[in-house]
Amino acid sequence: MPTTIWDQLISSLPNPHFLQTYEWAQVKSKYGWKPIYLIWSDKSFQSYTSDPSDQLNQSNINAACLILKRTIFSRIAQPCILYAPKGPLLDWNDELLRNRVLDNLQSFAKKQGAVFLKIDPDVVLGRGIPASENERVDIGGQNVMSELKCRGWRFASDQIQFKNTVLIDLSSSEDEMLARMKQKTRYNIRLAERKGVTVRVGTQADLPMLYKMYAETSVRDGFVIRNEEYYQTVWQTFMQSPEPHAEPLIAEVNGEVVAAIFVFYFAGRASYVYGMSRESHREKMPSYLLQWEAMKRAKSNGSVIYDLWGAPDEFNESDSMWGVFRFKEGLGGEVVRTLGAWDYAPNPFWYKMYSEIIPRVLDVMRSRGKQKTKQAIGGA
Repeated sequence: MPTTIWDQLISSLPNPHFLQTYEWAQVKSKYGWKPIYLIWSDKSFQSYTSDPSDQLNQSNINAACLILKRTIFSRIAQPCILYAPKGPLLDWNDELLRNRVLDNLQSFAKKQGAVFLKIDPDVVLGRGIPASENERVDIGGQNVMSELKCRGWRFASDQIQFKNTVLIDLSSSEDEMLARMKQKTRYNIRLAERKGVTVRVGTQADLPMLYKMYAETSVRDGFVIRNEEYYQTVWQTFMQSPEPHAEPLIAEVNGEVVAAIFVFYFAGRASYVYGMSRESHREKMPSYLLQWEAMKRAKSNGSVIYDLWGAPDEFNESDSMWGVFRFKEGLGGEVVRTLGAWDYAPNPFWYKMYSEIIPRVLDVMRSRGKQKTKQAIGGA
């Protein structure tokens, strides 16, 4: 069972996500964000700045949203930015409820003096790779996108989370899951087992080593990560919680750590969020066995969906995620394309200024971040 009132409330709503949990709010509160919890019942709309204990016995909750608030200037309450990671949570096909929630969110953003409010709920626009024989369009999701446009929301230039992903159905048997995989993927799983790759569940004692390997991976593959303190905070917060929960799975060859992943669990959904590896023993295909063990473990823990956390925006070889996607596709999942992040800007002038300045600041920060990561692992 979830450990907080908030987690209990959202676990019963459509598409609950670990990024909407109380635990994620506590992580972000240590890095300059103030959590605000919004709840819609049949007759009311309420906001809280702490776990809403008075809602314990409420049975008519039909929407909720964790919003993270950050002031732009530390000594001034306004202006601020608001972000609802993977929220709000509701039945988006319920038109009356949807309009009520969006009306309240827009009013809330204005009252908070927000430059913008960003949302990126898991509203499905379609399934399958576009223009393939398996492509299916979701009319409900398309209607939501049209309504956001009519209300003046804008597709965000800054997409915090992945817009598309690959989901694996865990409700079928292990044999059926293997049968859905590509032949090469099944071969590589068996190869890893034959070559002596083993997988174990990591502990908190492994976390410093895992961060070092994650840093090495980021330098090798050219992506930016945060400092060790941040990941230690995320990992420890979720590892210490019964639900939501996170655990590292570590692949070894003769006792030598060669790869690892972090899987987050919440409300029947397992999400593969962080992956890391070393150059040694890559020919033994440890990453394939890691994913297969994660799928089996998630299934045994009661998860019905395994989220492989990310797919390309453009499904062709020019997309930077294409290589990773081919690996994920081989695991037998289904491409799910969602709405992505949308911004509501009460003040168009400040939104324009913010949108022009922040990308330049982020470019500088990413460049510095790469350099710091190299220095942290002893690189040039």
